[in-house]
Amino acid sequence: MDRVVAVVNDEAITQYDLDDAKRLVLQQLKQQNVQPPAQDILDKQVLERMVTERSLLQFAKESGVKIDDTMIERAILRIAQDNKLSAEDFRKALAKENITYPKYREDVRNELTMQRLREREVDSKITVSDAEVDQYLATLKGQNTGEAEYKLAHILVMVPEQASAEQIDARKRRAEDALRALKSGADFAQVAAGFSDASDALSGGNLGWRPGARLPTVFGDEVRAMTVGQISSITRSAAGFHIVKLLDKRSHNEPKVVDQTHARHILVRVNEIVSEADAKVKIERLKDRIDTGAKFEELAKLNSEDATSAKGGDLGWLNPGDTVAEFDEAMKKLEPNQISDPVRSPFGWHIIQVLERRRQDITDTRERSDAQAAIRQRKVDEAFQDWVRQIRDRAYVEVRLDER
Repeated sequence: MDRVVAVVNDEAITQYDLDDAKRLVLQQLKQQNVQPPAQDILDKQVLERMVTERSLLQFAKESGVKIDDTMIERAILRIAQDNKLSAEDFRKALAKENITYPKYREDVRNELTMQRLREREVDSKITVSDAEVDQYLATLKGQNTGEAEYKLAHILVMVPEQASAEQIDARKRRAEDALRALKSGADFAQVAAGFSDASDALSGGNLGWRPGARLPTVFGDEVRAMTVGQISSITRSAAGFHIVKLLDKRSHNEPKVVDQTHARHILVRVNEIVSEADAKVKIERLKDRIDTGAKFEELAKLNSEDATSAKGGDLGWLNPGDTVAEFDEAMKKLEPNQISDPVRSPFGWHIIQVLERRRQDITDTRERSDAQAAIRQRKVDEAFQDWVRQIRDRAYVEVRLDER
C-alpha cells in the first residue's frame, strides 16, 4: 500500500510522491556527474524540499494566487522553443524521461505560482537607496579592482526560527561535520547533497556567478578575500550555518558601448483579477484605437498598468537586456516611430513603440545600474530565504519517514 510519509497542515505526501520526486532528482544528479548521497539522507533531503514547496503552495492558495491554463501552456511552449523543439517533440522528450504531460503541467503551474508569490511577497518590497549604491561603488574604487564577480557553491545548515539552544548546537555540529568532510578531501557537490538544507543542495549547492554586491552579507567579506578553490569557515546568519567554496573569480573593466533604444509601451497585466483572455481583448482594442488615430501617450496614461503610465508609457533609453526577452525581441524588430502588434511577456500584454535609437558609451551609467541591480538581487535573495523559512516553520509538519 502507498503509505503517508509526511503531513503538511492538512495535506499528505505519500511514498509514491517521494519516490517520483527522487527519481527526477537522481536523473539530475546523474546528468551533473554528482554522486548521490546515501539513500536515507536523499530521502530526507527530497522530502524536506517537498514539505517546503507544499507549505508555499498552500500559502499561495490561501492568498488567492492563481495561474490560469493559458499562462501554463505559454510557459511550456517557451521552454520547448528554448530547447529548439516543437510542442509535439517536447511531449515525446518528456515521455522518454518517464514524465507524463499532466504531471509536467502541474510542476510548471507550481513553479509559476511560487514565482508570482515571490514577486508579491518579497521582490515588490525591496528597495535600494542611492546611498547604498554610492557606498558600494566607493568600496569598489577603494579596492581598485573594478567590478568583480564570484562563482560560488555553498552549504546551508538551516536553523529553525525560535530554535532552542540544543537545536542550534545540533545544527552547528552538522555544519562542522560537513566542513571536516570537505577538509579531508570530499567532493563539495557531494557534501552539499548530503548535508545542505538549501533548495539547491541536490545540484551541488551551485550558486553560479554573482557580482560582489550580490554576495550575502554574512559571508561577502570572507569571499572577497578568498582564493579560487578555497573553502570558507563556518559563518552564522539568521537562516543557519553557511560554508562557501569559491569556484572562480573574474572582473570586468572594459568600456561598455551599446546600441540603445528609446521606447514607450502600454501594459495590460494578467493576474488573479484579469484573465488572459480579458487582457488580450483589452490590449487589442487599444491597438485598434491607436491604428485609428488615438494618441499613444494619452492611451498609456489612462490604461497602462505600471509606473510609466504617468509619463505616457515612456521607458527612457533602454540597453540590451534591460527588458525581458519577449519584449526585447519585439522591440528589436521595430523601426523608429513604428508600433508593434500586441506582445505577450511574463508581465502581461504590451504595445510597444520605438521612438529613436543611438549608440552610447554607458560605462558610468551601467556601472551604477549594475550596482543597483546587484544590491537589489542580493537583498531579494536574503529576504526570500528568510521568508521561506518563516512560512515553513509556521506550517504544521508531521514526518513519518521512519515509520514502517
